[in-house]
Amino acid sequence: MTKNAQAEPGAHKAGEGSGAVALRWYVMIVMVLVYTLSIADRYVISTVLEPIRLELQLSDSGIALLTGVSLALFYVVLGFPLSWLIDRGNRRNIIGWCLIGWSVMTTLCGLSRSYLQLLFARIGVGVGEAGGTPGANSIISDYFPAARRPMALTIFSLGAPIGAWLGADIAGMINDRYDWRTVFLVLGIPGVIVGLLIFATVREPTRGQLDSKGGDHEGASFAESMRFLWTQRAAVHVMVAGALTALWGWGLMWWTPTFLVRNYGLTPGEAGAIIGPIHLFGGGLATLLTGWWLAHPSMTDPRRVVRLMGIGVGVATAVSLAIYWTRDLQLATALFWIFIPSIYFYIGPCFGLMNNLCEPRMRAQFCAALLFLANVGNLIIAPQAVGFLSDAFAPGHIANGESLRQAMLCLVPVGAWASWHYFRSTRRILQDQERATGVRVR
Repeated sequence: MTKNAQAEPGAHKAGEGSGAVALRWYVMIVMVLVYTLSIADRYVISTVLEPIRLELQLSDSGIALLTGVSLALFYVVLGFPLSWLIDRGNRRNIIGWCLIGWSVMTTLCGLSRSYLQLLFARIGVGVGEAGGTPGANSIISDYFPAARRPMALTIFSLGAPIGAWLGADIAGMINDRYDWRTVFLVLGIPGVIVGLLIFATVREPTRGQLDSKGGDHEGASFAESMRFLWTQRAAVHVMVAGALTALWGWGLMWWTPTFLVRNYGLTPGEAGAIIGPIHLFGGGLATLLTGWWLAHPSMTDPRRVVRLMGIGVGVATAVSLAIYWTRDLQLATALFWIFIPSIYFYIGPCFGLMNNLCEPRMRAQFCAALLFLANVGNLIIAPQAVGFLSDAFAPGHIANGESLRQAMLCLVPVGAWASWHYFRSTRRILQDQERATGVRVR
C-alpha cells in the first residue's frame, strides 16, 4: 500500500461483481444529488432576481454584483486549494462537509435582511460549493473505468437539469405563493440531510484503481498539474470550449427569467413555469441521450465526442439568436426546447474527457481548472457584462426589457467561438489521452 493509501484507511478497491456494480451506481446516485443541490442553490437566485432587485432598489449591474459575482469570486478562488486537498485527502469527507456548509449558507440567504447580509451569505455558498463538483468528479472516476467515464459523468451531470428545474419552476412557485426568502429556506435544508447521508453510506475508493497507470498515487502539486495541463493541447481546447459554452449558455440563462418578466409581463413563477419543465425534461432527456450515445462502442473514440459537441453548440448558437431577437413569446418558448437542452449535453462529456486527459493524481485539479474558467465566465463575466450593457443601453441608464434584450444579444456569438475549440481539440486528443492514462483507443 502506498503512502497515500495509508493516509486514507477507509479506501477500498472496487471489484467487478454484482455488489461492486450496485455500489458504484449507488455512489453515482448520491453524487447526482450533490450536483443537483449545487446547481439549485447556485442558480435559484436568478429566478428571484427581479424581486430582490426591486426590494433592494438596485440597478442591473448592482444586482449582478450581489448575486453572481459575490458567489463566484470565492468559488473560483477556493476551487484550487480545495482541489489540491481532494487529490490528497478523503474525498468523501470533503464533499460531505462542503455540502453541509453551502446548504447552511443558502438557508442564511433566506434569513438575510440587508444587502450586506445577503452578500456574505452568497459568498458562503460559493466557499462551500468550491469543493463539491471536483470531489464528486474525482470519486466517480475511481468507480468507473476510462472507457465508461464520459458516460458516467454524463449521467452525473443529470444533476444540472434537475437542479435548474428546482431553481426555476419550484422556486418560482414558492416565490409567487410566499416570497423570495422562503425559496432559500426550502432549498437549503435538504443539503444538510444529504451531507449526513454521504458520511453514513459512501466509502472512499482507492485512487487511480481503474487506470492502466493505476494504483494509488501521491497527489500532484498544483504547479505540476498545470504544467502537465499546458502540454496537453487537446485538454486546453476542451477546457476553453467548455468554459465558453458555459459563458454563452448559462450566462444567457442567468438573465432569462428577468428577460421574460420584463419583456412579456410575467411573474417570476410564470417565467419559471415556462423554463423549469424544459430544464427538467429537455435538459434531462438531452443528458440521458448523450449518456446512452457515449456508452455505444463507437464513441470510445474521443474525436467523435468532441465533434458531436461542436455541432450541437454551433446549431444551438443560431437558435439562441432567434430566441432573444423575437418578440413572440410562443416562438421563443418553442425554441427554448432546443436551446436549453444544448447547455446540458456538453457537461458530462467535458468532465469525462478532462478526466481522461490527465493523470489520476491530477483529476480534481484539472476539474477545478475547468470549473474556474467556466464559472468566471458564467458567474462573473456574463452576469456583470450583461448588467452593465443593459444599464448602458437603457434611456437614462434605468434598465428595462429592451435594454436587457440588446445586452443578451451581445453574448450570443460566444457559442460559435466555443464550437471552434471543440473541433480544434481533435488534432491531439488520441495521443493526449494515451499519454495521461495509458489507455489506447483502437
